Amino acid sequence: MIVCYGSLGPKRYMYSEVMRITSSRSDHLGRGGYGVVFKGTLQDGRLVAVKFLHDCKGNGDEFVNEVMSIGRTSHVNVVSLHGFCLEGSKRALIFEYMSNGSLDKYIYSENPKEIIGWERLYAIAIGIARGLEYLHHSCNIRIVHFDIKPQNILLDMDFIPKIADFGLAKLCHANESKLSMTCARGTIGFIAPEVHCRTFGVVSTKSDVYSYGMMLLEMVGGRRNVKSIVEKSSEKYFPDWIYEHLAQDDGLEACEVTSEIEEIARKMILIGLWCIQVIPSYRPTITKVLEMFERSLDDLDMPPKQNFCELLDNSDHNLDVQSASSTRPEEISHVDSKISTTTANSLS
Repeated sequence: MIVCYGSLGPKRYMYSEVMRITSSRSDHLGRGGYGVVFKGTLQDGRLVAVKFLHDCKGNGDEFVNEVMSIGRTSHVNVVSLHGFCLEGSKRALIFEYMSNGSLDKYIYSENPKEIIGWERLYAIAIGIARGLEYLHHSCNIRIVHFDIKPQNILLDMDFIPKIADFGLAKLCHANESKLSMTCARGTIGFIAPEVHCRTFGVVSTKSDVYSYGMMLLEMVGGRRNVKSIVEKSSEKYFPDWIYEHLAQDDGLEACEVTSEIEEIARKMILIGLWCIQVIPSYRPTITKVLEMFERSLDDLDMPPKQNFCELLDNSDHNLDVQSASSTRPEEISHVDSKISTTTANSLS
């Protein structure tokens, strides 16, 4: 059952009210894996985005999960939930309206850096990390999102990023360091290895850090990491490609990086590569990620190289621990604020 939120919680609407709010679903905003989104207007004149969930069978566990998750949050970098509708199979979520849409339409466009700019992209990256830190450490109950990707980052009129779509989120108490899961969840290209195969390590907030790192690399490169996985393309897997460019110190012209903003791009890449370390223990926490953003580029070490292609080829989209490391996860020391590159040998 939906819990009682009190006067400050999201309001429950009748389906007929939701239809009036959206003018009978006349202004279509987008479509995702779990529903269709329409623009609407509340009685007080506020603009909202209403997500109608499709294929709503059973008792609506995922729907209740999203309402409970986002209903507990209040942060500038997390989308606000104004209300919900639950009438049998008819379910909808009413969010604050984000006039600039989702991040993916900017970073995958033909000239993304001309549209959004590197400085703004950098600020968006930090904002997303702050939102994740709130969900992981500052919310009244810890929330692991499990679907961090550009499509789930919404931008308001000032391009302030807000984490959205909590349909796959999992709640846990602050003193829980690992999560129990019955099946993998997330989006191909962003799912952490341990979510596929527990031999890599425990599922935890570090799983969101991995997804965040993949997204950082996509923000820099303007191309989808998942492309070479889904299409079995001969094109080099993007994290490998970008690591090699950075290691060779030959500039990042291929990512449209000029000398004026190269420090921004290099910092985003280095942090992203640390976040996507195969073994969770090697990844920084999201709090450490924010600390890394505050450091100078010279204070950031180059992370160990991961053999992504071998991992992907060996298991047909499911990662195989044999090609990642011979070291058991419990034997690996946790990442510190400055991780030594001497760990490279243990991952080779």
